Amino acid sequence: MPRGRILVVDDSVVIRHLLSKCLERDPELEVAGSAPNGKIALAKINQINPDLVILDIEMPVMDGLETLSQLRKTHPALPVIMFSTLTQRGASATLDALSLGANDYLSKPQEAGGIDAALEQVARELIPKIKTLCGLTPAMRPSTSPASSRAVPTPDPGTGPAAKVGAVVIGVSTGGPNALAEVLPALPESLRVPVLVVQHMPPTFTGLLAERLNGKCALQVRECIDGKAVEAGTIWIARGDYHMALRKEGLRVFLEANQDAPENSCRPAADVLFRSAVQVWGAGTLGVVLTGMGSDGLRGSKLIHERGGRVLAQNEASSVVWGMPGYVARANIAEAILPLDKIAPEIVRQVSGDSRPAARRLAASTDHRGR
Repeated sequence: MPRGRILVVDDSVVIRHLLSKCLERDPELEVAGSAPNGKIALAKINQINPDLVILDIEMPVMDGLETLSQLRKTHPALPVIMFSTLTQRGASATLDALSLGANDYLSKPQEAGGIDAALEQVARELIPKIKTLCGLTPAMRPSTSPASSRAVPTPDPGTGPAAKVGAVVIGVSTGGPNALAEVLPALPESLRVPVLVVQHMPPTFTGLLAERLNGKCALQVRECIDGKAVEAGTIWIARGDYHMALRKEGLRVFLEANQDAPENSCRPAADVLFRSAVQVWGAGTLGVVLTGMGSDGLRGSKLIHERGGRVLAQNEASSVVWGMPGYVARANIAEAILPLDKIAPEIVRQVSGDSRPAARRLAASTDHRGR
């Protein structure tokens, strides 16, 4: 079986050794080469032909952002995972890298705990990302399911009036910052319902993400504040390492940020938000599942569907990873499976109550590249 070939780029000898030791424990991966800066890394790429690059951000000679910018000119499809520090500066640079075309990121392990703890943390979080982006994860290989190989029949618009949408809840992971940067700015200021988003990200990152999106959106974008009232005209982003839930008191709805146990190995988890939203808005819940690894959002989407609400899923061709939306599509609970640029218009249509048949046409992915 061919193994995934990895190029490790970091100015720290310790980090290069840590990553190499971690990755070579997996029989499906091999470290094909390493480099202490971006200039050397760019020279090595054509020599070793890697399947994926792990790229540090802060390096001498040529840093990670400049390296990524140059790399994308010559290798636009080569997967890149940024390896950054869990700091304000590191988070900001990571978001810059994602906007430049990085596929995913991982925060460097904290020094406390020793080398063994660091190895375990890196192995647990990094290896699944690598295997997914290299196409080594079975669920991410070319799909043969009906949802991804042929168009889904258009539902009959005459089956009865749908409940008025009370809120939009969105779950997203790998590829999410760029997906949100396309979807959320396309929502108009006149949208008359709240929008709540779970993006799988660590602390610090979610606050910066909300801040950046707020500068692009007609609606106000804020990071979740425990106890804050939920009102139309605001997009709430779940805090890193905190689930975002809701509680209703009389006619008002309030945010809850908690550190209950992770679900689907995630905190925040889309399932927590979706389940909570159904308890508040019932059939008026509109769930949206965008690009991401894993199955988070599936159980919550099933509950929305069972309660009479509606679910939209991003299609395979436009997803960085067709994990989360793929599970929803294969469960046949999505009212529409759409390319990313059609998600916002469909949200607006659903919220407005427009049930014109032409706008309800489903667009399932026919892409077979196994994203």
